[in-house]
Amino acid sequence: MKLAIFILSDPKNGDEATGRVFNALATAAEALKAGDQVEIVFQGAGTRWPKELTQLSHPANGLYNAVRPAVVGASCGCAAVFGSTADVKGCGLPEIKDHALPGTPGLASFRRYLAEGWSTLLF
Repeated sequence: MKLAIFILSDPKNGDEATGRVFNALATAAEALKAGDQVEIVFQGAGTRWPKELTQLSHPANGLYNAVRPAVVGASCGCAAVFGSTADVKGCGLPEIKDHALPGTPGLASFRRYLAEGWSTLLF
């Protein structure tokens, strides 16, 4: 199976957002264990998550580190809009801009994954 996981939730939204990111990472861990091809993308306000998840005190830090090889990056344009460009870069994540969109530096493409037959989950 090819599984693309997009994390859109905003860490500023408390427990509900933490539940979403935890479930996204847990799904990725399960799929990786099963031998699936997994790619995790931070998109929208979700581009704020890498800074949070890399903190040792965050409850999902260990899970994030376990699936970190599957994290392909964060949407460049979204990081710019949500003020997280420096944090994304500071976490060592690539900026994804494979969807050219006028007025932006480019976004991560949902459509590419769908066109390539990936099962795509949004959290």
